[in-house]
Amino acid sequence: MKRLNDLDYLKLNKFDAFLYKLKLFFCAIPLWFKNLGLGILKFLKNCGIGIKDEFCDIGYTFKNGNWAVKLSFFIFGFGNFYYGQIMRGLLFLLFELVFIGYMLVPSGGLYWLAKGNWFKTGSTIGTVQGGFKYDPIYDTDVWVPGDDSVKVMLYGLLTIIFIVAFVVTWRMQVKQCRICIDITKKGKKVRSGKDDLKSLLDDQFHKTLLSIPLFGIMAFTVLPIIYMVLVAFTSYDAAHDGYSNLFSWVGLEHFNELLDFGKGGLGLAFGEILGWTLMWAFFATFSNYFLGMFVAIMINKKGIKIKKFWRTVLVMTIAIPQFVSLLYVSKLFDSSGIIGKLIGQIPSVSEYLTSNHFISLWDSPIVAKILVIVINIWIGIPYIMLMATGILMNIPADLYESSRIDGASPWQQYSKITLPYMMFVMGPYLLTSFVGNLNNFNVIYLLTGGNPLNTAIGTAGGASVGHTDLLITWLFKMTLGSTESKYYMASLIGILVFVVVAVLSLIVYNIIPSTRNEEDYK
Repeated sequence: MKRLNDLDYLKLNKFDAFLYKLKLFFCAIPLWFKNLGLGILKFLKNCGIGIKDEFCDIGYTFKNGNWAVKLSFFIFGFGNFYYGQIMRGLLFLLFELVFIGYMLVPSGGLYWLAKGNWFKTGSTIGTVQGGFKYDPIYDTDVWVPGDDSVKVMLYGLLTIIFIVAFVVTWRMQVKQCRICIDITKKGKKVRSGKDDLKSLLDDQFHKTLLSIPLFGIMAFTVLPIIYMVLVAFTSYDAAHDGYSNLFSWVGLEHFNELLDFGKGGLGLAFGEILGWTLMWAFFATFSNYFLGMFVAIMINKKGIKIKKFWRTVLVMTIAIPQFVSLLYVSKLFDSSGIIGKLIGQIPSVSEYLTSNHFISLWDSPIVAKILVIVINIWIGIPYIMLMATGILMNIPADLYESSRIDGASPWQQYSKITLPYMMFVMGPYLLTSFVGNLNNFNVIYLLTGGNPLNTAIGTAGGASVGHTDLLITWLFKMTLGSTESKYYMASLIGILVFVVVAVLSLIVYNIIPSTRNEEDYK
């Protein structure tokens, strides 16, 4: 499709401009897939080149290195010792000794790796099953503990990570030897331990500061995610808790179960709940955003008196704990609540409830979904109002005055001045708010508990499925709200939620003006 230049595009009327943009969008889809394929091929090519370069560098280092460098391929740090880098050599050698000691001690890394039976479908995680055994001293059966599958999998995972760290450290100290070889060939002096310490407090100080947060992210974010992924391939549930009864590796069995789209199947339940979760997150995010912005604009208008009072009234909803306010509002809309009774007396509403055998407003799937969105607006508007107020106060008044002189209408001022400024500043917040609403447990669970029950699906994953259930509340029911406690299925769905959130976040993050046009509003 031929692209129009800016002058020809401006000559189009609104409808033709819309059609032109629509055609551009559909024509860009094949190009997007083409670029995606080329990007993947380029990435794989770069990975291959990178691996080749690494092996060539290792071979060059071993071939051209002296005896100390060659020995450092087996005993860490000898190359550093030879070139006078005593502190680096000691750290590398200490790491190797700790690794070997951990792997070879009786209850060390090799022990946990052997206990894990890693990814052998049908094999238990742990080899010794606990059980009751007769004790002649007490003249009764006593529990004799065996392996703990949870502990075996955790320590086995830590061992695998330790092995990866060992390989990376080995490559790092070999690379250090290569650098020392190149420096000495040029007749320059190799950095000493004293120079390294000065560097960590000077030009490399950012690495010193980031080391602790990086360790925290690895320990408290990355490791739990990897562990959660592993749980999805096991039979970990209430019947197989890993202590009284070992759980085992099941391969892709649960993934096949999730693809079951029959009645009572997980596929049907997951698809329907995911659709409602995305719909809820969209309305919960943008209804709060635009209505909160509207309230802020109204309060900030010239001529509005006692502005502080109106802001204080709205902020009062934040001061009240959600646990209290949401439970109270839930009862207000119940059949015995004041608002529920008043609305139920409206003839059309009363006829709708009676004809569908609904006792209260919460029994209707459509009404329940509308109510949770409306009540969430009541909760979310104050936050947006406060943020929007600060942004509105910082928009130059000259822009509005100039636009009024040019004959701009209030809508044009809003769409061309106010909204772009708001979107630029609050774009990242909208993204995080959308992700937060995907996992908004409090509002749904405290208002409806996921009800009313979705009879078309019934029970899936060992837990009842409601019309207002989000993925997060369904996961709660499958784990803590169910006697079966299917942790493996909750883990699997958690992985899918993570993928959905990650993909949407990456797409939106690259679209919002805050990241694409960072220089526009400076």
